[in-house]
Amino acid sequence: MNVDLVVAGSGFFGLTVAERCAAGLGLRVLVLDRRGHIGGNAYSEAEPETGIEVHRYGAHLFHTSNRRVWDYANRFTAFTGYRHRVYSTYKGRVYSMPINLGTICEYFGRVFAPDEARALIAAQAAEVRAPANLEEQAISLIGRPLYEAFIRGYTAKQWQTDPRDLPAEIITRLPVRYTFDNRYFNDTYEGLPVDGYTAWLERMADHPRIEVRLKTDFLDLRDDLVGNVPVVYTGPLDEYFGHSEGELGWRTLDFEMEVLPTGDFQGTPVMNYADEDVPYTRIHEFRHFHPEREHYPADKTVIMREYSRAAARGDEPYYPVNTPADRARLLAYRELAGREDGVLFGGRLGTYQYLDMHMAIASALSMVDNRLRPHFAGAARPNNRPGGSGGPSPRPRPRGGADE
Repeated sequence: MNVDLVVAGSGFFGLTVAERCAAGLGLRVLVLDRRGHIGGNAYSEAEPETGIEVHRYGAHLFHTSNRRVWDYANRFTAFTGYRHRVYSTYKGRVYSMPINLGTICEYFGRVFAPDEARALIAAQAAEVRAPANLEEQAISLIGRPLYEAFIRGYTAKQWQTDPRDLPAEIITRLPVRYTFDNRYFNDTYEGLPVDGYTAWLERMADHPRIEVRLKTDFLDLRDDLVGNVPVVYTGPLDEYFGHSEGELGWRTLDFEMEVLPTGDFQGTPVMNYADEDVPYTRIHEFRHFHPEREHYPADKTVIMREYSRAAARGDEPYYPVNTPADRARLLAYRELAGREDGVLFGGRLGTYQYLDMHMAIASALSMVDNRLRPHFAGAARPNNRPGGSGGPSPRPRPRGGADE
């Protein structure tokens, strides 16, 4: 095989590695993906009946405070001025998320000054001093009333488990803003790719030294590749080793898409549903992500209901569950990976981490700088340890969506 590097997976991590190695290091890169499209879970496409761009694997919102990542992304796409705002329906009323001064005033039915709201939440949160589970941890952060309204039912649906039976560490913090700022993200840079995610991803792969082969499973070719050419593997870590140490736990998402005969179903891109008796966690309405697009029909819209459940083998993994048993298995897989000569493990699946898009790009850039560039310069062999890219290690979060 006349290539210098094989990349298994064409999500943001894999394509960033491929593009930087091809354009920056002059390498011939082969990208393999078992799916029939590039882009991993960030893939988007036009819904055939309406032409509205749909994020096939759930809403993807690009945001970052990393200037290097922002500048790198802007090589391949311009961004709109979109600012993500989320609302939540609870008992027939709508509130803005994350919890802010407007949410507090609306929920408690009176006007609060910021200091008054802080004092109220602090008094309610004092109910729990030594949280032993997720419910108690959440109450210790935001108090029982707000927890029961906006966290309990939503979390129960996300995890299909009573929050009292979930570990406290799942929620390390719950943001509360004591201003009326209802912007979902706090990052410096935010927007959506002007021409869509797929156009952005295709531009990353559009290099004469990059070859992309779709509907091709790296694991079917592993014996011919590993040991003969350096590999960056971004698929599931446990699957690479045949689940020899047991399966790592993931949450998955199911989506139910519908074209409706109206120009506007809910008036906002994302509506959460906090009531536990509503089976889905939220509804996306994709036309609102790009209000600047004049070709969208005035009399039709596309919505997508999102459901959460435990992933079984063969499902698309989204969020690492990260139980103590999972962490023990992960350590065992890291030991195996450390002995896998010539293979670097990266990305969300390859390191068993939840990575937003900007995190995946940053981690991939670090892998190129710290592992691949020195290797191909003859200075060192690639570090084989998962996470060797130097990327972040965020904890799993009890929220919906493919990438926020």
